[in-house]
Amino acid sequence: MRLSFSDLRDGLVLVDFPEASNDAANRAAVALSRALATLRERGLRDAIPAARTLLLSFDPVRLSHGAVRRAASRHGGRASARVADGPGRTLDIPTAFDGEDLATVAAASGLTPGELVGLFCEAEYRVSFLGFAPGFPYLTGLPERLRVPRLPTPRVRVPAGSVAIAGEYAGIYPSATPGGWRLVGRTGARLFDPRRDPPALFSAGDRVRFSQVRRVDEPAAPERPAPPAPLFRVERAGLWSAVVGAPRWGLGSSGVPQGGPMDPASAAAANAAAGNPPDAGVLEAAVEGPELEALAPCVAAIAGADVPVSCNGAARPHGQPFAVAAGDRVIFGRARKGMRAYLAVDGGLLDSQETAVTRRLERGDLLAADAAAGGGAAARASGTAAAGGPFTLRAIPGPHAAMFTAASLDAFFGREWRVSPQSDRRGLRLEGAPLEHVHAAEVDPVGAAPGSVQVPGGGLPIVLGPDGPVTGGYPRIATVIGADLHRLGQAAPGDAVRFVPATLEDALAAYLRGRTGSRARGVRLAPSDDRNT
Repeated sequence: MRLSFSDLRDGLVLVDFPEASNDAANRAAVALSRALATLRERGLRDAIPAARTLLLSFDPVRLSHGAVRRAASRHGGRASARVADGPGRTLDIPTAFDGEDLATVAAASGLTPGELVGLFCEAEYRVSFLGFAPGFPYLTGLPERLRVPRLPTPRVRVPAGSVAIAGEYAGIYPSATPGGWRLVGRTGARLFDPRRDPPALFSAGDRVRFSQVRRVDEPAAPERPAPPAPLFRVERAGLWSAVVGAPRWGLGSSGVPQGGPMDPASAAAANAAAGNPPDAGVLEAAVEGPELEALAPCVAAIAGADVPVSCNGAARPHGQPFAVAAGDRVIFGRARKGMRAYLAVDGGLLDSQETAVTRRLERGDLLAADAAAGGGAAARASGTAAAGGPFTLRAIPGPHAAMFTAASLDAFFGREWRVSPQSDRRGLRLEGAPLEHVHAAEVDPVGAAPGSVQVPGGGLPIVLGPDGPVTGGYPRIATVIGADLHRLGQAAPGDAVRFVPATLEDALAAYLRGRTGSRARGVRLAPSDDRNT
């Protein structure tokens, strides 16, 4: 089976199987993702199968693009010979068929609701991949007669456990989220639990059957245990605050986004001032931050957006460590420039998200130190990352650039865009004159990563962030290079954004320059002729 490769940006390669059928390509992608697991010790971060592609994410300092391509080519031939193989599991999902779209779908299919349920339960399904939300399975095998388009306008909230169909796929919503699939039933199965290993109930290649039951309970959300020895109590949560730690690598195939700070450069600056490693857990506060009551003494530091911060009424400068005593109040004001500020404490904050998506802080939440991390691993620094626009983002033309008119491609790189107020950690939505697709505005779902610029049917670009979906079906016009991703975290509504064309060589050189202390330690990019693959 022939493989083709696209270098999306530094440390990001998309593998396709252009001559294979959809089913064969998906099975080959799943098999290849398992075969490449041996590269994890050498810098492979994630392998995310999608409808007919495999997205490979890796550290280009440890593993070169050439080495990744050669390893995939070598294993790809063997994987294609095993495309029918799977983990050998068949899962039965008890389902109450009482979805609000059941009657509508049955009528559109020329069936009674009972006939639809019978046909649905007779089929055996296969988990092609997971995406959209942590634990959400895309199931192939839906009888052709039951294939209906998704809703023209997605629902604001789909209940957890909803069994749904759209196009050629069936799926199950692991948690309450917006969604546009047709709802036919509900299950009480817990599809995603961050304390489980792996956290997702399903894996690509699993077989699934549905059985009808009269009643099910909505899946209970996993309990969040109280943290030990808390440092702070949240008295006011602010507009949007969360504790974020290092990216969660290796869980993309379970539908889990990588997470981590929206602006890792500012998070690293705060950590450096507090004497921590760059990836230690920090509090991220957007626009207007929280008010915290200190429950124990610590040393803290602030970096990022130009946000006034006080401790017991005394202003604290950015980039400088300051002492916090038990009973003190640390209060964030409103950003004067930039979007997100970061609070670090010596030793780091405990990232209680585990392998779940980033959770917004609420009043009464307790924040604890990360006892396992330890502090003092980095030299103290008085500097802070720059914040505020306008922003220039270097981007490499994407794998679906041919799906846009030539005028739209020129406009994407030549036009000034404005950040929409609807932007968040999932993605930066941009406003401007819509771009035009040549034909359809959808593709077979493909792996996604922070910096992917997707363009839905409306023509307005969305730059995916650290909590964005790991797969998606909108065309990708470009990918922002790794060295510029931190700028997304400081882009506020109304800020101007421009994209500048870049090459893989530009991206790799910028990645190396941006690594903290890389020159002092003699860090070099992995050689392109690496033979240890």
